[in-house]
Amino acid sequence: MGHREDLLVGARRCLLDKGFARTTARDIVKESGTNLASIGYHYGSKDALLAEAYVSIVEGVSEDFDAGGGIATGTAPGSLERFHEVWKNVIGTMGTAGSPWHLSMEIVAMGDKLPGVRAHLATAQREAARGIIPMLMGGREEDVPEGDVDTLGKFYLTLMMGLIAQWTFDPETATEADELTEGLRRIIEAAGGTAPEAAVGESE
Repeated sequence: MGHREDLLVGARRCLLDKGFARTTARDIVKESGTNLASIGYHYGSKDALLAEAYVSIVEGVSEDFDAGGGIATGTAPGSLERFHEVWKNVIGTMGTAGSPWHLSMEIVAMGDKLPGVRAHLATAQREAARGIIPMLMGGREEDVPEGDVDTLGKFYLTLMMGLIAQWTFDPETATEADELTEGLRRIIEAAGGTAPEAAVGESE
């Protein structure tokens, strides 16, 4: 690997060990075996490097519940069964030891104290909203209209951030996929739609 890749690997390790606020440029250099000048040359700043490292961590976790791998093809796109299965897989990544999702809560808590990280991740967040839609609704990520990103995508990201907050704060009482799906089923019925009576848990 070159210095750019070494820095990214080192930054990932530092984030998982120390988080954003406690990670220094020297920590990254020590972990990656590079030098301080390399950070500026390859990434522009420590914050930009940390932001990219965080995105790569999330992308790695996302592979566990990606539509092409973690989602069974037997569940119909847009169905409550697909909704349940996707969120069951997502929640499964939150309940594991050493889950990296707590880093998302650190970003929220730090707010404008991490301007470089925040600005970089704002763009990544929109792409995450685009990427989650095909997992639940089918289709290809590159075909998702901008209007869907601003509606469906943001709706799913709101659910994601709420779940991350709950599982970070108190895993014992955090929402499970069965509960989330049953809540959606009741909302559909209350709005005058129809939903299968026994949708929750059918994909178990």
